Amino acid sequence: MAAQNITSVKQLAETPNLSSIPSNYTNPTDETKASEPGDSIPIVDLSLLKSDNADRRAKAIHDLDKACQEWGFFMVANHGIAEELMRGMIEVSAEFFNLSEEEKPEFQPANVLSGIRYGTSFNTATDHIFCWRDFLKLFVHPHFNSPAKPHSFRGVLMEYSERIRGVVSTLLKGVSESLGIEETEMEKALELSSSLQIFAANYYPRCPNPDMTLGMPPHSDHGLFTLLIQNQVGGLQIQHKGTWFNVNPPPNSILVNTGDHLEV
Repeated sequence: MAAQNITSVKQLAETPNLSSIPSNYTNPTDETKASEPGDSIPIVDLSLLKSDNADRRAKAIHDLDKACQEWGFFMVANHGIAEELMRGMIEVSAEFFNLSEEEKPEFQPANVLSGIRYGTSFNTATDHIFCWRDFLKLFVHPHFNSPAKPHSFRGVLMEYSERIRGVVSTLLKGVSESLGIEETEMEKALELSSSLQIFAANYYPRCPNPDMTLGMPPHSDHGLFTLLIQNQVGGLQIQHKGTWFNVNPPPNSILVNTGDHLEV
C-alpha cells in the first residue's frame, strides 16, 4: 500500500479496511520484548525537595541524585500540578489532532524551527522509514506560541507550561545541591528564566501491525529534562542497564528523563 498522499498517520489509520501498514512504515524492531522492571523506577517526592525539614529534604536530594546517576529516569510525585490541569492538557491535545485534515496544514511550516510545528513521523522530507506518530511541537518560553485551534488550547497550555517550569526549577535546585553547590547556582548559570522550553504532543493511533513499526525510535533527549505525562494507553518504554522496560506510571505522576545537556 502506498502512502504518498497521506498527510498524517491519523488519516492513514482511519483509512477504511486498512489491514496492513505501508512499507515505508515498516521499522525493524528488537525481537526482545520489553518487560516489567525488577527494580521499580525511582520515585522523587517533590514536596520533600521543598520541605523545611532538613532530614526529609536531604533524603529527597539523595533519592534524586541516585535516580539521575543510576537510571536517568524517575517518576515525580506530589509535584503540585493539579490532576485536572494534566488531564485537560491531554484532552485539548487530542482535540487538536482531531481537527480536520483541512484545518491542520496551516500549522505545518517549512521551517523546522518555527514556534508552531505540526507534522507526522519526524521529517517526512528526509525520513526513509516513517514513525507511527503525528506530533505538535511548540516553543512556549521565553516566547509563548500556541495554535489558534482549538480555542481552549492556548489557556490550558499557558498554565501547564508555567507549572512545568516550576517543577523544573525545583528539580534543578535539588540537582545543584546534590552536586555540592548552591541550590540556585545552576539555575543562574543556565539562565533558566530565559531558557527555551518546548512543548510536544504525540499522537499514536491504533495500528494494524504494531509489531512491525515504532511510534518513536530509541533515542535520548537534548536539553536538561523531559517531563512526560500520558493517557492510560501503554506503550512507553525506557532502557535501563541494556534492557527495555515498560513504564507504568502511578496516577497523577510525571516521568522525568534527564537530558543530554544535564548529563554533560
